[in-house]
Amino acid sequence: MRIAVVYPEVLDMARYREKRKEFPPFGALYIAAVLEEAGHQISVFKLNPFQLTYDFTKFDVIAFSISASACFNLFIECRFKSQIESETLLIAGGVHANLMPEQTLVDLKVDVVGVGEGEQTILDIIRVKKGGDFSTTLGVCYLRDGVPHKTPPRMISRNIDNFPFPARHLIDVNDFIMSDRMSNTNVRMTHLMPGRGCPFPCRYCASAQTKIQYRSGGNIRLELAHLIDTYGIQGFAVVGNDFILSKKNVREICSEISDLKLSWATLTRVDRVDNELLAVMRKGGCYELEFGVESGSQRILDRMDKCVTVEQVRYALRASYEVGIHNKVFLVHGFPGENWESTRETMQLLDEVRPWIHRVSLFRFVPLPGTYVYKNPHLFDLRGIDTEPDWDGDWGKYHIHHNQRHWWGSLADFSELNESYRALRDFVEERWPSRFSQSELPPDQWELQSKSFMKVSRSTDESEESFASPLSNSLIF
Repeated sequence: MRIAVVYPEVLDMARYREKRKEFPPFGALYIAAVLEEAGHQISVFKLNPFQLTYDFTKFDVIAFSISASACFNLFIECRFKSQIESETLLIAGGVHANLMPEQTLVDLKVDVVGVGEGEQTILDIIRVKKGGDFSTTLGVCYLRDGVPHKTPPRMISRNIDNFPFPARHLIDVNDFIMSDRMSNTNVRMTHLMPGRGCPFPCRYCASAQTKIQYRSGGNIRLELAHLIDTYGIQGFAVVGNDFILSKKNVREICSEISDLKLSWATLTRVDRVDNELLAVMRKGGCYELEFGVESGSQRILDRMDKCVTVEQVRYALRASYEVGIHNKVFLVHGFPGENWESTRETMQLLDEVRPWIHRVSLFRFVPLPGTYVYKNPHLFDLRGIDTEPDWDGDWGKYHIHHNQRHWWGSLADFSELNESYRALRDFVEERWPSRFSQSELPPDQWELQSKSFMKVSRSTDESEESFASPLSNSLIF
């Protein structure tokens, strides 16, 4: 079959916009890899605010890989304005589809939505074909008698070493080989997924899978050797919620790859490291650890259900620095309850640990779909989310960079939040300047474009020239 796999790339929503590439679309590339391995002809298409429609008339199947709720507008536009034959099988999957399968099915008007791990599911969907009976296909959502129906979930694979490596060869090499992502170096590098899932309960995080799947050190070595031979990489960065979920697995990986002499960076929690493991990682080539510190206020960390202490932050940063690994700190400002007091506590902690920090990335809190906060809006006095009756259908509001929306609390709370954020931002920029200043960034085309996105109703008449806003959130399933 001729299959189109569609993914979003919205650089305007990234920290540096078009100034720097983000990591490649692993969800789409893993799906493309298993489809290609099964003998299908695969083409990968990229959506951005400047390219939202394509001629898909030559394809038997279109698979929409919706990596974040913030990108759902793009898929609505692509789905209803692109050229698509009526007999084409339409599939949706990805983060947003996993979190909201019924809403995705209804608003995007696809034939079926994959829920959960997609590699085997999409192969089963294609075997059924358009107009077939999906009732025996595990892990899908489809219309049955005009009503969205979910089949039993598919068990996730025990051994993900069996999956083919992501089909990087199907996208432009500049979309996955970079030289400006490894801290302040020019190391030629790419990104790698060493496992899937995260068991931690952080209330601001939208991780959809809590069960962990590990890749073996040998399997990762094979992928890295291929990337060295084919693309000449000198390093890599780990993509995922946390690399150090199994210290045994980390030791195995480091042992397998140490002789490759690659520099690499990874994200982890401050409670996952110890002196012995850090030494192993440094010997294995680890150049930078990116710690999800989030806040210097124990009160805010506890409200986040982060399950760490400020003292663990101090230990992790110092221990990593002393073994020779650079430290990057991620901060999330504005979690419900944030105020001047908690912001000052964060600045005080940063001042204390400053000698051990190489870089800092500051985010503003966004109630991402799928998070504990999003699911419990009454507990956090949330406002402006898609479950409210006056929702305007703009999923782009959930982007995580440069987001200044009023998400919770009173106007007085929001005023204090903005003032304290500006103080923290200036504090961070003075000590750890960003690679590009705000004035150097290109115009925010995403913000401009999102305001003009068509809003598509659930009307069965797709020939209408004007469309209303999608309001499927008003349905209760």
